[in-house]
Amino acid sequence: MSLVQRPHACPRVLLFDWHATLADTMDAMYHAVDDVIPELLERGLVERLVKPEDSKTVEDAKLVKYIRENAQLHPKIKSDRKISRTDIFEVLFGPDQEAKATAHRIFDQCYRNHFGNVKPFEPGLRPILERLRGMHMQLGVISNRRREYMLHELSVVDAEGWHGLFDTMACGDDVEHRKPAPDLILKALENLGVEPDHGCWYIGDSTTDVVAADRAGVTPIFYNGAQWEQVWIDKIFPNTVRHPHRPEAVVNNFAELLELVRYFIYELGCGIKPKRHSGPDPE
Repeated sequence: MSLVQRPHACPRVLLFDWHATLADTMDAMYHAVDDVIPELLERGLVERLVKPEDSKTVEDAKLVKYIRENAQLHPKIKSDRKISRTDIFEVLFGPDQEAKATAHRIFDQCYRNHFGNVKPFEPGLRPILERLRGMHMQLGVISNRRREYMLHELSVVDAEGWHGLFDTMACGDDVEHRKPAPDLILKALENLGVEPDHGCWYIGDSTTDVVAADRAGVTPIFYNGAQWEQVWIDKIFPNTVRHPHRPEAVVNNFAELLELVRYFIYELGCGIKPKRHSGPDPE
């Protein structure tokens, strides 16, 4: 079944994932995950890895098996550059919240040794974000990363930094539970004084982003920056009892997102002019 290509509600707030959506920090992320996996196994978490029969896909089961046997990511994962650390931890530990929390804590420590370089995930992103703001959208960015890393990366991306583009930012250490829990999205909306509803669109590149948006009661938009084919998108969003979460729309680039927003604002005429958030900038 193909995915719906247009959301059901007009946007008034746009929240964005950071890594692999707005920003390319792939090298640092994979270096840090390489450091994390051996430590996870040394702590005895190999016994808590997802069993093959409980994996979402055959490919997930193969990844878990490889890590169990080799204590490292498969080289193809790093060469393809299509899966985030949050999705990796979800594949490895499934519903085991304690194991995933441990993985995120270790990642926070390891990322300190590698972070620093960051660039826009697509060229020409800043003008698109500025045009979205010009349509009276409130914009926010959320990330499972620690705030100290996000503050640095926001300040150096695109040379001049992007702090002034966002009305709010919510980070992994701001909340009790990271994505795919809804906490980060709800925190960002709380900062804006906005109740969660489908007028908030959350745009992210991973299955955990879609799950978090659905659980928060907002509109999930899947950013297909990895350029997955439709057959794979349908596979990772199977619409089953165990995995019911699906995006309302898929965009392959930010030009498509801009056109989607323009369709609602100008063609459907449903745009509103919300009061611009008067609180402090994300920093």
